[in-house]
Amino acid sequence: MSSTDIKYDALMGRWEPDARGRLMQAAFELYVERGFDETTVAEISEAAGLTERTFFRHFADKREVLFAGAGELHSFLVSAVLDAPASLSPIATVRAAFVESATFFGERPDFARQRQRIIVSSTELQERELIKLANLAAAMAEALRQRGVKDPAASLAAEAGVAAFRVSFERWVGAATNQKLTRIMSDVFDELRSVTAAS
Repeated sequence: MSSTDIKYDALMGRWEPDARGRLMQAAFELYVERGFDETTVAEISEAAGLTERTFFRHFADKREVLFAGAGELHSFLVSAVLDAPASLSPIATVRAAFVESATFFGERPDFARQRQRIIVSSTELQERELIKLANLAAAMAEALRQRGVKDPAASLAAEAGVAAFRVSFERWVGAATNQKLTRIMSDVFDELRSVTAAS
């Protein structure tokens, strides 16, 4: 589908429902068609049949279209760590949180794969992704500390968990078959345990 296929009747304007979804769809289509760097907010807004002002009501900039769910995922993972059974080890707590979070992505694998392709195509977006992951590791380490886990165990468990999550996600979006993200995550965390046990 080209960007022209997703333009909307100008008469609908800002009163059309789901402006955020329309902006995201338009942005993704344009990023794939023209490239992230070559796409402007004005073009995204026009393709969605909305104004730039409406765009900035929903997103801080054109990069944030690709990271719109990061805050929700961040909150979910921190809550999952805080609410985990007290009997779990730090790394088991992080593992359980990430495996549970797979539901965020498993329902829309094609969307996740398209998003990943766009991010990989841009150094700027790759840097943004790394910053988001670093912030996530820091937040999960703090949640572990609130559970009474001391450093460096809290930081190591959180950093290792985020690394396992990143490897799992990359395997999932690159898989030729529709493997379940939960299965891939479990396998990667098993491999992490094997690697650390062998050291």
